[in-house]
Amino acid sequence: MKYLFTPPAVPSVPIRGSDEHFPIRRIFCVGRNYEAHARELGNEVDRETPFYFTKSSAHYVSSGATVAYPPGTANYHHEMELVVAIGKAGFQIPEGKALAHVFGYACGLDMTRRDLQKQLRDKQLPWDLAKDFENAAVVSTLAPASDIGHPGKAKIELKVNGDIRQSSNIGLMIHPVPAIIAHLSRFYHLQPGDLIFTGTPEGVGPVIAGDRIEGMIEGVGEIALNIGLAKSP
Repeated sequence: MKYLFTPPAVPSVPIRGSDEHFPIRRIFCVGRNYEAHARELGNEVDRETPFYFTKSSAHYVSSGATVAYPPGTANYHHEMELVVAIGKAGFQIPEGKALAHVFGYACGLDMTRRDLQKQLRDKQLPWDLAKDFENAAVVSTLAPASDIGHPGKAKIELKVNGDIRQSSNIGLMIHPVPAIIAHLSRFYHLQPGDLIFTGTPEGVGPVIAGDRIEGMIEGVGEIALNIGLAKSP
């Protein structure tokens, strides 16, 4: 088969303790999955069902990278999250069997153009411009569940230039990992390579050029990101 141009390489996440990488197929993100975070942004808390948005796998960036301050925003926010890596295909997965479909876990940064998100939300429009943009999905090295198990309660923390911004516990998620997988698989045939960002706790806030973000989830790993200058037009 001949292509008009060379197709881009498949984005992939390094796997801890292995020379293999985890190819990224799709990226799903859960919104408002911590009560305190929903309230800090003035949103109602929905405990009935999770809701989702997506990010392109092309917008993945590895931990430790330096990314340019994105265009079109003056309020660029960090959101620290647990990321679930699907390793086994499934559809309409029972909640009690959901963890059997998980390959492993990582730390993630759901970078957000908050001012655009608010404008879009107020107009009841999709969040794509606010969430799905270049370098907006940062993922750490992937820790296999066979090595670390399935974390249900663990400290999650984020610092900017050494100052703690976010500090919580993944046990406070409104919808825990098995419930998310079971619900999401009602609408999608989940496949190996799918990543699920599970939501962020309270304490989100802006970063500027020159800032360094460092995050961790106890038992899962660490993540870092450096914010550079905006790219010239």
